[in-house]
Amino acid sequence: MRQHRTTAAVLSAICMGFGQLYNRQWIKGAILTALGISSLYFFINNLGDALWGITTLGENGNHFEKVNGLTKLVEGDHSINLLIEGLITLILLALYLIAYYANIKNAYNTGKQRDNGEKPNTFRETLNYIFEIKFAQSFLTLPAFGILFFTIMPIIFMVMLAFTNYSAPNNLPPAKLVDWVGFETFTNLVALKSWSHTFFGVLTWTIIWAILATVTTYFGGVLVALLIQQKGIRFKGVWRVILIIPYAIPQLISLLVMRNMFNGQFGPINQYMRYFGLEGLPWLTDPFWAKVTVIVVNMWVGIPVSMLLVMSVLTTIPKDLYEAADVDGASGFQKFKIITLPMILFSTAPVLITQFAGNINNFNAIFLLTNGNPVVGDYQYAGATDLLVTWLYKLTLDQQRYSMASAIGIIIFLIIASFSIFNYRRTRSFKEEDMIQ
Repeated sequence: MRQHRTTAAVLSAICMGFGQLYNRQWIKGAILTALGISSLYFFINNLGDALWGITTLGENGNHFEKVNGLTKLVEGDHSINLLIEGLITLILLALYLIAYYANIKNAYNTGKQRDNGEKPNTFRETLNYIFEIKFAQSFLTLPAFGILFFTIMPIIFMVMLAFTNYSAPNNLPPAKLVDWVGFETFTNLVALKSWSHTFFGVLTWTIIWAILATVTTYFGGVLVALLIQQKGIRFKGVWRVILIIPYAIPQLISLLVMRNMFNGQFGPINQYMRYFGLEGLPWLTDPFWAKVTVIVVNMWVGIPVSMLLVMSVLTTIPKDLYEAADVDGASGFQKFKIITLPMILFSTAPVLITQFAGNINNFNAIFLLTNGNPVVGDYQYAGATDLLVTWLYKLTLDQQRYSMASAIGIIIFLIIASFSIFNYRRTRSFKEEDMIQ
């Protein structure tokens, strides 16, 4: 009774497609057999080199040799290319193994149909099943491959770099090779004084910045939205248009304009202050005032976003709740505390968490406004307003300290992922959605 299913599964385990050919699915079997043989040919020729490259990262860098009395440059191994090629080969191997398992399972299920006296699907019926019944899954396959090779693979590559010594000036291919160093980079980041002082200083400011930037823009947007929605306010549409203009203008332009306005020497803000007999402030050159400046400018850019979000929530709050509160003699503050604020937080809590995570990585606001400056003398390639992400940028593109930048990238991911998951799961909106499901 189980002859066909067992035979088909064994044949597919021997070679991809053989089980389908045994089940008389000739076209599918031929395609899978060709795919299986070509894949085996590829892995036989490349898997050994890939494992060698990803394990050793090369044995000989570029060097000079004398050939016939002449000194010539001989190209050696490129550690990073070997790492990338090895990673791609291993990912392809994982996909091949998944396809191999699916091939065996398909042959077994088709053989089971034959054991039950059913006719196996023809190639046309298989195509119909893929593109009609399983259209959603089939359509999502292409973007899934894109995410795998353009998002997940670079992340894995970055994680692997953190465990190497890939950095200037001593370990930059192709002149020099890169070696695996284990957790040495992470140890240096938190234990070596020159690096740990910078890391903890930048990390502290990153957390402070994320909290202040999120709280000021969010509750600033709540305040502005509530003011516009007041009954006595006329021309509400005009006010909405005026207050949304900072958001409508590209952030790049707004931040560069603000950078010039807060310039300590020729900026119009200091010029107006001097006109009224006040001393101009070092908005961008003093560490304290530079931090105040980026927070204030971020409010200018971010409050309109929160305002729009809160205004959309305010329109969904039932009016009879406020009417019942009026009957009970509730004051305006009590209505805000009991009705308005809980409804706003319930609807926008996930967005608030997202804004906090986004502010940790708010590259534009810092880089375009202050470039991370002013410089701090005892920091390693970082300034007073640098966030972890802008420090990572400088380490990568300016200093070529790729392994250290990769370690910082992993830490950023762990901070954001841990905070977001922990807080999102504690929100009422998540709990109620989970109860519904």
